[in-house]
Amino acid sequence: MLPFRVVDRVKFIVERQLVKGAGFQLLVVGVLIGLISLIGGLLVVPQGGEFDDPGSAVWWAFLRLTDPGYLGDDVGTWQRLVSTLLTISGYVVFMGTLVAILTRWLIAKMADLERGLTPVPLKNHVVVLGWTSQTLPLLSELLGSSGRMRRFLERHDTQKLRLVVLAEEVSAAQLHELRIEPGVGRRAREVILRSGSAIQPDALHRVACLDAAAVIVPSQVHSAGSLVTSDVETVKALLSIAAQARHLNAPLPFVVAEIQDMRKLRVIERAYPGAVEVVAGDVTISRLMVQNALHPDLSEVYNELLTAGDGNEIFVRGGETAEGLTLAELATQRPYAIVLGLLHPAAGGGWQVNLLAPSDTVVRHEDRVVLLARDYRHTGADPKAEPLARVERGNARVLKHRTQGTHRVLVLGWNRKVPSLAAEFGSYGDWHFELDMVSATPLEERQREIARYGVDLDKVNGRLLEADYMVEEDLRKLDPAGYDTVMLLSSDRIGSGEEADARAMVGYLQLEDILAESLQRPQVIMELSDPDNRNLLFGHKSEMLISPMILSHVLAQVALRRELRVVLDELFTVGGAKIQFRDPRNYPLPASFDFQLLEKVVANRGEIALGVFRVAADEHGRHLQMNPRRTQLLDLKAEDRIVVLSLS
Repeated sequence: MLPFRVVDRVKFIVERQLVKGAGFQLLVVGVLIGLISLIGGLLVVPQGGEFDDPGSAVWWAFLRLTDPGYLGDDVGTWQRLVSTLLTISGYVVFMGTLVAILTRWLIAKMADLERGLTPVPLKNHVVVLGWTSQTLPLLSELLGSSGRMRRFLERHDTQKLRLVVLAEEVSAAQLHELRIEPGVGRRAREVILRSGSAIQPDALHRVACLDAAAVIVPSQVHSAGSLVTSDVETVKALLSIAAQARHLNAPLPFVVAEIQDMRKLRVIERAYPGAVEVVAGDVTISRLMVQNALHPDLSEVYNELLTAGDGNEIFVRGGETAEGLTLAELATQRPYAIVLGLLHPAAGGGWQVNLLAPSDTVVRHEDRVVLLARDYRHTGADPKAEPLARVERGNARVLKHRTQGTHRVLVLGWNRKVPSLAAEFGSYGDWHFELDMVSATPLEERQREIARYGVDLDKVNGRLLEADYMVEEDLRKLDPAGYDTVMLLSSDRIGSGEEADARAMVGYLQLEDILAESLQRPQVIMELSDPDNRNLLFGHKSEMLISPMILSHVLAQVALRRELRVVLDELFTVGGAKIQFRDPRNYPLPASFDFQLLEKVVANRGEIALGVFRVAADEHGRHLQMNPRRTQLLDLKAEDRIVVLSLS
């Protein structure tokens, strides 16, 4: 073994000091300045003259090293030569190195501040753990929910909404995305970004997770075939929050967590002993798509109720706001809202959903009232408004579905939702389906995922076909015009939402070319994964569902009012109350009528009128008109339909 040289040892020691940070770097530079000053002073001491002692000479050298203005004061060739060398060394060591160290230190500090590594001293704020495709619409939902947010803040005894987002790495690009996001814009300064992972205790401390009024855990994106799925990441985040609370002996915050596989619900409950509401992301979208396939045009109802913007939403109010009133009496005092029903406390905890409850049902203090309205303020009593006429509704009747042959469904594309989609089709026992699932993904891989999910394809006459719908010849062989419903799915096998949606939209345009050659046109449902693509297909003939926007709305609203989750589960799951389209000719309606009369006629069947769906779109391209003014004449045309809430 070769021996280390002395120079190498010195260089190694200096290196180890320099990597310790700006403080040690400044110390090394200080030592170097002292050595140069000492050497320079000793070089001029033998000259005598103005130097009484070596200390004065060293001080002279230090001044020349640190200030080049002394250069012209020296006399004598040797003194001037040493002074010149000292001045040049001063430029390099004192000014150059010192400024470089301080500049790098300041830049590093600014970068650390921009990355969001400083803990936030907040309480009763809202924390979002993760930056995903749902984060921006989620923040837009929270910032736009003025009335519901005001009530949320009152419950937590705070005045101002504070949003904190934990991202893997905060950058200027995310700040730019916040500023250009509709619904955020200038309010981007109200959003605090912090760097870190939800499984790191210091990152949870950085966002003051245990002091939050609500913590939202959206589902993370995972690569296909990865053993670490989005649900695994969610469970790890909940375990980390619970572990930190145990370590600090602090109470657990309320958490809204999104999972993809609903079978992981028991795991979530074990992982997090505190208050938690679980939103099943893939299952929710699958339920909406299946209901949309069974009831065409229903997507417009979901896009109004479950996305931010103009339109109506579902609200849940405390029973104390209507205690002692019957539902019929309550409806007369809410002229701008529609009373949908009640939530009753369940014996074992949770809530019992009672939508379409009889009109004579009395509201108790512990109940929750479910309403449909355009704004939160419309869910309260308005003393200035004229009371409505009383509408009595009897017991809702359950009408069995009459099977009309086999409903053929063609699913184009493959993502993690397909197994839950097939399972959801199988849950409708009164229907007969033929479900053909087409993808370029290898057949063996899809069979494994279907088997892992426990789906029985025989219940839906399901077939896994291997073809690429982007190839026109493959798509023509499938004969899409021969199906009742064609679903185009955004793939999660592609790098980004933009690329996945681009494939889905190109496939849709190709599908339209093929369908244009046929006299028969199926219903087309398209799922997109990037909200920015919602306006690209102007004038399209498909029904569109944008998954991140819908799920972000659900997560945000459940965080503000946790009882809302059971209402959405009731509406979107097989059985129970459902939003339906009805033919006006099935009701004894006069030639001209307003919405108040429609409510009364529909109530005679135990249903609730929600609005109308017109075949001809308005100037904004909308067919749906929900919760119109009671005095508005509806003037329905042929093939227009009534939107009702019913048990069939």
